[in-house]
Amino acid sequence: MNTREMTPEQIRTKGLEALVRELGTVGMIRFIQLFEPGSGDYTKERENLLKSITLDEIMSEIQSKRDAS
Repeated sequence: MNTREMTPEQIRTKGLEALVRELGTVGMIRFIQLFEPGSGDYTKERENLLKSITLDEIMSEIQSKRDAS
């Protein structure tokens, strides 16, 4: 099989077939989901989520999680 002569659709089909063969249908779907683009602006969302939390609060939370383990 010469992939240089295959169309993008043929490559896509062969790739999906290989994934299903090696990972099964559910595994193939999970693998493809790893590469789906997300949405939104993570940096802005993170800033908004963390703007009212101090470093001391973060460290305290980490320590309490460690203590609970």
